[in-house]
Amino acid sequence: MDERKAARVTIRGRVQGVSYRIWTSREASALGLNGWVRNEADGSVTALIAGPAAAVATMLERFRKGPPGAAVSEVAAQSAAVEDVPSGFRIAD
Repeated sequence: MDERKAARVTIRGRVQGVSYRIWTSREASALGLNGWVRNEADGSVTALIAGPAAAVATMLERFRKGPPGAAVSEVAAQSAAVEDVPSGFRIAD
């Protein structure tokens, strides 16, 4: 079985107003990842993702491109505890 990993990710750049959260939810769900994504007051987007290590790595790469209209300037990821990530994937308030 593939090792499970979790990451808390901050994405900066033009990432609000471009459907970044909806795109993240679709991409993460397609990869079988659990977690959530939300907009932050400073204009960034934060995501918590967990799942098979290979799927987490793929999603981290996808964050760098984002949906059409996004202009990502930074993707900062920190390790997180897999057990702290809820099942399923949702867009948080």
